[in-house]
Amino acid sequence: MRILGIETTCDETAAAVVRLTPEGSGEILADEVMSQIAAHAAFGGVVPEIAARAHVEVIDMLIARALARAGIAARDLDGVAAAAGPGLIGGVLVGLMAGKGIALATGKPLIAVNHLEAHALTARLTANIAFPYLILLASGGHTQILAVKGVGDYDRLGATMDDAIGEAFDKTAKMLGLPYPGGPAVEAAAQAGDPERFALPRPMIGRPNADFSLSGLKTAVRFAAEQAAPLTTRDVADLCASFQAAVVDVVEDRMRVGLKRFRERLATAPQAVVVAGGVGANLAIRGALARLCAEAGLPMVAPPQKLCTDNGAMIAWAGIERLRLGRADPLDFAARPRWPLDPKSEPARNNKA
Repeated sequence: MRILGIETTCDETAAAVVRLTPEGSGEILADEVMSQIAAHAAFGGVVPEIAARAHVEVIDMLIARALARAGIAARDLDGVAAAAGPGLIGGVLVGLMAGKGIALATGKPLIAVNHLEAHALTARLTANIAFPYLILLASGGHTQILAVKGVGDYDRLGATMDDAIGEAFDKTAKMLGLPYPGGPAVEAAAQAGDPERFALPRPMIGRPNADFSLSGLKTAVRFAAEQAAPLTTRDVADLCASFQAAVVDVVEDRMRVGLKRFRERLATAPQAVVVAGGVGANLAIRGALARLCAEAGLPMVAPPQKLCTDNGAMIAWAGIERLRLGRADPLDFAARPRWPLDPKSEPARNNKA
C-alpha cells in the first residue's frame, strides 16, 4: 500500500509518500515540506490569509516533487490522504481540494485525515508501537493528554483550559523580543540562562485532574520582564530558562496524573508514553517525560524532530492506518476548522480542537 499525504492546516505546505511494508511497518518514500516562516516572521505569528495563498502557490509543485522522489505516478497510488482539519480553514481547503482532485482523477480512495490523529499515530510509523498508549499532544494550538486505544478511538484525559503550550512559548518569545517562531527561540535562549533566577508559578500542579492552564504563567513572565526592564541579554536568557523550567515541571506533573487516570479508565498500563506535536521537539520536555517513564517502568517514544512538526508523512501514515481498516471518505467531505479527537468529551476549553 502506497499513500500520498497532503498537509496544509497551518504554515507548512507538505506532501509525502509512505509505503506500508509486508511486515506492517511504514517506510517514508518521500517527504517534502515547505515552511512559511519567512512570510510570517514580520508579523510575529501566522497570518491566515498569507498562509492560504502560500499553500496555493506551491501545493502542486510539492505533490509532483514527492511523487517523483518516491518514483511513483499518481495513478499507481493506493489512496490519497489529505488533512481535513482542524486548522486554519483557508489552508485546510487548499490541501483537501488538491487531494480530492487527485483522488477523482485517478479513481483512488480519499482519506480525510484529522491532523491531530496524524500526530497521535506518528509513533506507530516511527516505532511500530501497539495500542493502547498514553500521549501528550502539544503544539502551538493544542495541548491534550489522550489515551490512544485504536485508530479513531481516543479518550481525552486532560486538556488546556486556556493557552496551549506552544502558544505560551510563542507569546513569551514575542514579549521578550525573540524572533518567530518563538518556541525554538525560547528553548535556545534558555540553554544559556539560570532557571532559578525568576520564581514563576507552576499552574495546576497537584490538581487531581490532568488539565493544564498556562495563561497565568505567561502573565507572570510579563510582570517579571517589566520589573527587570530594560532587559539585557542575560535577563532574557534567565527569563526563558525560568519559563521553560516551569513548563517542564507542569508537564511532568500533569502527565503523572494522566498516567494515573489512564490506568483507572482502561484498567491497564499503557504500552508506551508518547509525545507528539511541535512542542514534542523540545528537548527539555522530552527529558522530563523520559524521567517519568523511567520511574514508571514504561518506554518513552518521541518521533524524530522533523516528524514532530507538521509534515505530510504523518498524514500519509494516518491514511494507511485508516484505509487498511476499510475506512475511506466521500469526495464531498467538508473541511473542518475544529475536529476533536474525542467527540464524546466536553469541547476543549480553549476552543481550538
